[in-house]
Amino acid sequence: MVTYPIVEIFHSVQGEAFHAGIPHVFIRFGNCNLRCEWCDTDFLTYEDMELDDIVSNVLSFNCDRVIFTGGEPCLQDLQTIGLELKKHGINLSIETNGTIPVPDIIDWICVSPKDQLYPNSVIKQRIGDELKVVYCGQELSMYDDLKQGFTHHFIQPCYIDTDSIEKNGKGFAIVEELVKNNPGWRLSLQTHKWMGVD
Repeated sequence: MVTYPIVEIFHSVQGEAFHAGIPHVFIRFGNCNLRCEWCDTDFLTYEDMELDDIVSNVLSFNCDRVIFTGGEPCLQDLQTIGLELKKHGINLSIETNGTIPVPDIIDWICVSPKDQLYPNSVIKQRIGDELKVVYCGQELSMYDDLKQGFTHHFIQPCYIDTDSIEKNGKGFAIVEELVKNNPGWRLSLQTHKWMGVD
């Protein structure tokens, strides 16, 4: 019996970065190998779900796109669950901190490095489709080498609560200037937060 630690499975519209506005089924796994202070997920509260139940849950939404997220999804056996979902024509994306290599079964790789707290050297997944940097005041030059392995580059204001950088207005101005002054970067906003969707 194959089981996975599941925080939640839900159908929503991707709210940020390259696929913003496109419906997906989100599979949020429990557990993480990092402890970021701005993390908005209680990844230590989860239930163990059997693989068949997960697949059945995903198929009930009539959506052909899944995003593996967490916690850190690469702590899980993504090859096994990925193969089962692929049998039903599901396109697989992942959002990962990049500290664990992503299996080949994944169609779209978004790496969101946590260099603000952890050194760049911990990033093992150095190629992918999307590099999404949560901006907390760090120098963008620290990503110069990492950028080369990704097609799309996003800067996203850090969102913690109503007093955080994204909500207070100053954060928008800061990241706007960063994007204007650093060609090749695009702005990503967490539009799902504005809509009241988790």
